[in-house]
Amino acid sequence: MAATSLLPKSISPFHTNPSTAHFTTTATKLSFLSPPDQSQRTKRPNHQTVHLKKKEKNEWLDPFDDGPDPDLVWGTLFTDGKQDEDPRPPDNPDNPYGFLKFPKGFSVEIASLGQKIRGDVRRCCCIISGGVYENLLFFPAIQLIKDRYPGVQVDVVTSARGKQTYEMNKNVRWANDYDPDDDWPEPRVYTDMVGVLKNRYYDMVLSTRLAGFGHAAFLFMTTAEFRASYIYPNVNAAGAGMMLSETFTPDTTNLSDGGFHMYSQMVDWLGRPGRGVPRQLLPPLKVSISKKVKEVVEAKYRNAGAEKGKYVVIHGIESDSQASMQSKGDTDSLLPLKIWAKIAKGLRDVKPVFVIPHEKERENVEDIVGDDTRIVFITTPAQLAALINDSAGVIATNTAAIQLANAREIPSIGLFCSEEKAKLFVPDAEEKKCTIISSKTGKLIDIDVEAVKSAMRFSNVSLALV
Repeated sequence: MAATSLLPKSISPFHTNPSTAHFTTTATKLSFLSPPDQSQRTKRPNHQTVHLKKKEKNEWLDPFDDGPDPDLVWGTLFTDGKQDEDPRPPDNPDNPYGFLKFPKGFSVEIASLGQKIRGDVRRCCCIISGGVYENLLFFPAIQLIKDRYPGVQVDVVTSARGKQTYEMNKNVRWANDYDPDDDWPEPRVYTDMVGVLKNRYYDMVLSTRLAGFGHAAFLFMTTAEFRASYIYPNVNAAGAGMMLSETFTPDTTNLSDGGFHMYSQMVDWLGRPGRGVPRQLLPPLKVSISKKVKEVVEAKYRNAGAEKGKYVVIHGIESDSQASMQSKGDTDSLLPLKIWAKIAKGLRDVKPVFVIPHEKERENVEDIVGDDTRIVFITTPAQLAALINDSAGVIATNTAAIQLANAREIPSIGLFCSEEKAKLFVPDAEEKKCTIISSKTGKLIDIDVEAVKSAMRFSNVSLALV
């Protein structure tokens, strides 16, 4: 009886749907997950200003939603602060009878109280749409989830190409290969993935694919308590909101058009303040590289004739390979080899290392640039990050190479088709040691090669050329 006296004396019997209210004022699914008065919220002290649209209440989603309960009396159990982890006995691998693995802080008798009252999340699944570039830009959001919910286990479901990205993320427990962008998956694959996600008992499922009724039903069948997803900004979203806890509506049907901050709406909801919890700030993009990957990549560039710290990575060769690591929000982001050959001639104190996404491009590079060209064949983002980490700098178009250079704090020169794209994908370029060169015609192929050469000479000191 003593434990129950600590609970709130009045709990609303009906769930409030956060998708029906402005998520900067009522950002939780249950009325008792938020403070009674949130009108005095302070704005996030972040230099990156994100303009979000006001969400209008939809009466059709929950006709019983009357807003926060004014008569709610708060107790002390599972109400203030972030979730915590209770210690548990260490696993004994020598036990012949085996043992059960429970998450830290898991108590069978009161397991659901923290989730219902405080909004605890012990297991989270992120379904990420897109390839390497889109998954890479979701890294800060994963770190935000780990900071906001201590002890949470984060899993990822994404395409085969996107799965490679999580070789550089230590916060992800499991990464499953399932393409969420496939509109007509095989029935056996679809039902198997529904079973896998349901059997893991996730507390929260996030999706960056624009959801219609079908994808919303897929998320609903995971039986997660909190289901948040982007939805179509048109009639295709009809019916999706009824099966989701929180919805985010982008400006266009291509989420990648938002650039570096393409997930700003979801990030704002994930980092929302709670009772005794300030707003969680979005951390910068960081990647980790394993020692084994570094050794493999070092052997590759040494065999090509390059030395550590004495070469510049060139990435963004025109190719039809999916390993080019482009963004869906910028399809004009690859340059022909003839232009790259002119740019490479501007390097004096360091040697260029051309990264090819497919072996069929090797012969083309040797014919156009020269037989003595240093060429490295790389298809995975982790190996590309290791190659960039050992380099003196990077010259690349709008591919994952630019973001990896910024994440590893390596000086870079970014080539973009327009100034608008450059500002979208590389905000605060000066702070990230990135020199932006954009085309004046809106086409990347018309980029000023002399301006790129001038930027290279200007960057000789900052690129640490030896």
